[in-house]
Amino acid sequence: QVQLVESGGGLVQAGGSLRLSCAASGRTFSRYAMGWFRQAPGKEREFVAAITSYGGSTYYAASVKGRFTISRDNAKNTLYLQMNSLKPEDTAVYYCGARYVTDNYYYGTGQDEYDYWGQGTQVTVSS
Repeated sequence: QVQLVESGGGLVQAGGSLRLSCAASGRTFSRYAMGWFRQAPGKEREFVAAITSYGGSTYYAASVKGRFTISRDNAKNTLYLQMNSLKPEDTAVYYCGARYVTDNYYYGTGQDEYDYWGQGTQVTVSS
């Protein structure tokens, strides 16, 4: 089992940057595929980015590709999301998710593919 805690959200002007972190408990972080999702008011939770267990591959939603970068530091049990060129439509609560995997190439883009979630961190982008 793993527990996840997101941090790094806040208020930023359009065009600005934020870096989100997701700290994971436990000693087997490298056995988890990880993902970032977000949920705006009145909308369903949507996929943002995913990364395989050892960080060898990354995947992005079309809406964030080229602006956001997902990464992980398995030695620090931490997942990151670097968000640049932020837009008002990026405003949402951002969640990290984890799935225990035995396949180092596994990644998930659907929220039902993840077993563990953090509490979320609010990102607000003003115009």
